[in-house]
Amino acid sequence: MSEATQQFCTQEDPALMFYGAAGTVTGSMHILRADGKTVAMDCGLYQGRRAEAIRRNNDFAFPAKDLDALLLSHAHIDHSGRIPLLSKKGFGGPIYTTPATTDLCEIMLADSAHIQEEDARYWNKKRAKCKADEIEALYTGEDVKAALKQFQAVDLKAPFRIGDGIEVTFLEAGHILGSACVLVEISKPEPRKILFTGDLGRFHIPILRDPINPLPQVDYLITESTYADRRHNNPTDMKEKLAWIVNQTHKEGGKVIIPAFSVGRTQTVVYYLVQAIKEGLLDPIPIFVDSPLSTNATEVFKKHPECYDEEARDFWMQEGDIFGKAEVKYITDVAESKALNYRNDSHVIIASSGMCEAGRVLHHLKNNVTDEKNTVIIVGFMAQHTLGRRIIERRKELKIYGRMYPLMARVEKLNGFSAHADAVDFETLFAPIAPKLRGAFVVHGEDRQPIAMKKMLNRLGCKNVYTPKSGDIIPLT
Repeated sequence: MSEATQQFCTQEDPALMFYGAAGTVTGSMHILRADGKTVAMDCGLYQGRRAEAIRRNNDFAFPAKDLDALLLSHAHIDHSGRIPLLSKKGFGGPIYTTPATTDLCEIMLADSAHIQEEDARYWNKKRAKCKADEIEALYTGEDVKAALKQFQAVDLKAPFRIGDGIEVTFLEAGHILGSACVLVEISKPEPRKILFTGDLGRFHIPILRDPINPLPQVDYLITESTYADRRHNNPTDMKEKLAWIVNQTHKEGGKVIIPAFSVGRTQTVVYYLVQAIKEGLLDPIPIFVDSPLSTNATEVFKKHPECYDEEARDFWMQEGDIFGKAEVKYITDVAESKALNYRNDSHVIIASSGMCEAGRVLHHLKNNVTDEKNTVIIVGFMAQHTLGRRIIERRKELKIYGRMYPLMARVEKLNGFSAHADAVDFETLFAPIAPKLRGAFVVHGEDRQPIAMKKMLNRLGCKNVYTPKSGDIIPLT
């Protein structure tokens, strides 16, 4: 532990230490020191090159046992994925989050542990040249079970206390099921309010309620900046466009393959397809969700209708299920998944992973990209050097499982499905509170995004805007 970190952990005056997602877009973790307590906001997995990821994920910069509590904004792995490791290293305090996030973390952290264990097993067997090259899984399924015992579910808008001088309230973030902004109020040595946005959602996206608006006036803002430099397409147009593409492929006798992230994106796509069939926009067609994690996540969505917006709640009241109990077949069994390869009828397959780098979607792409009757619909961001990006770029050939396949299928990109706030959403939310902020801290972005957010907040009237780097410590004066 560095001298600066030691000072941070022992000082009495309130301060923030930025540790994860500072200068990057993964590994969210920010530490608040106040009223003799050390409280973390998020504990996310850093995702990047193997050597750097191993180093960053294993280093918490301070003894885990010294942490008093953890406030979790939402279940995405880049915000929650190191929690089992934190507990494994000695953190025994409460993990506060919303009920839906608690349920999502149960399945997502178990899935993450499985990936960690399989990755370590594969590396040690196939890639390690000697004993010194072998790696250990960050955590196991048993570590996840132990960490889940520390979760304490708290409803939105229900204040709770950490010690005598810190009050916390979760507010609707509108990003994924259960996501929350974290409002922290400190009473000593003088009252201060801090708002950590987590990941903010968009207005008018399906299923979920909009982010809280107006935001509470606070002294300090910690905000993500993922899409601060761009505007998304209108989400309300996506249902009609999706239905049109599926109908066109159906008429030609083709198959539709939709790579989608298991939590959030899959449920949104299914919701739109089911609505489109009910409304007569889409001809009835077999729809398959081929992913154990997506299936489990959808069950969590069904369990929490209190998170739905008014439209989704009305649809739920009318149909009893917004995720297609009659129209959609959810597949977890490997044999059933393989059987899809032998179907000759026109159908839709939604499978993970979202960027086409792993999972069952690879098998479906391998078996379908060579047929010009088929369509691949891309509904999310595809990072550089991923198979998903190569599909968007319409490369003549795609490398899948070590073999080259000609890309003959049609490729469609629907840009309106993002669950992240864009520049317009940020400005709508921050314009009322920016002039009275003592300071703002821009995180969860790299390159252009933090710069764009800093310029926006300056323009809206906040004079003190910082883009902290990992390890930066800033007093809350």
